[in-house]
Parts: sequence; structure tokens; C-alpha cells
Amino acid sequence: MASFDIVNEINQQEVDNAINNTVKEISTRYDFRGLHTEVTFHSKENRVHIVAAESMKMKAVQEMLIKNFIKRGIDSKVLEFGTEEGTSQGYLKMDATLKEGIDRETAKKIVKEIKATKLKVQPQIQDDQVRVTGKKIDDLQEIIRLMKSKDFGVPLQFTNMK
Repeated sequence: MASFDIVNEINQQEVDNAINNTVKEISTRYDFRGLHTEVTFHSKENRVHIVAAESMKMKAVQEMLIKNFIKRGIDSKVLEFGTEEGTSQGYLKMDATLKEGIDRETAKKIVKEIKATKLKVQPQIQDDQVRVTGKKIDDLQEIIRLMKSKDFGVPLQFTNMK
């Protein structure tokens, strides 16, 4: 029986590189000169902490983050921006969480979509991934093509093809 896993994984090193590129870009941009702006990555908690002087600068930092994530080959869908909050120094702060893994609801949608194809494959949910098994590799490749064409709100990778 051939199988593969549908997962949502984030390369921590690439995320770190994208954030470092954003910090570098902020330090060189003229419109950010003299304004307090910081972007820090907390890898253990999978979140990015952003502090900016005003709302427009916060939006500019978000756009830079998304642009640098795309440049580094990370799908921007993994970023989930929180709400802007004020700090005691008069700045704005925001946390952006990195979504990793496939939640239960999304996994159920994926399984339903696979079963609707009527191909002879068996999808099963395993923690934060979906394993698809079948006798024919052609059927599995067809499922991969189908999953790439659909949008489930999270980026999908296909691993462990056996």
C-alpha cells in the first residue's frame, strides 16, 4: 500500500531569515528613521511580536513581513495577525501567530473532499496531519493535484510518499 501525509509545517530557519530581512529593511527605510519600531520572533511560542510608533507604520511592517515571507518561500497564510493594542509609552503593539499543523475542522474538510472524488484511497486524520493510503500511486498523485487546486485556508505540504 502506497501512502503520503498532508501536513502544514513551517521551516523555522526560513521564518527567522524573513524576520531578519524585515528588521534590516526597517533600519534602512527613510520613513522609519527616528521612530521606534521593533520586530522580534519567539520561536518557542511560534509568534512574531511587532511594536510600531503609529498605525500606518504597523501596516507597513505587516506588508514587509508578508513580502519577506513570500520571498523566502513561506506561504503568507501561516501568519495570523492579532489586534493592535496601545502600550504605556504611546506605541502600538501586535502579535502575529504562526499557524502550524492542520486543525480538526480543516482536516475534516480535507477528508470530505478526498472521499468525494470516489478514488480508491483511504484518508485518515492523525493528530495535526492527514494520511492518505491507496494501492495505486496514480490515485495518490491525483489526490495531491486536487489538494493543490483547493484552498483550505492553510498551506499544505505533501510528505512521506511511500
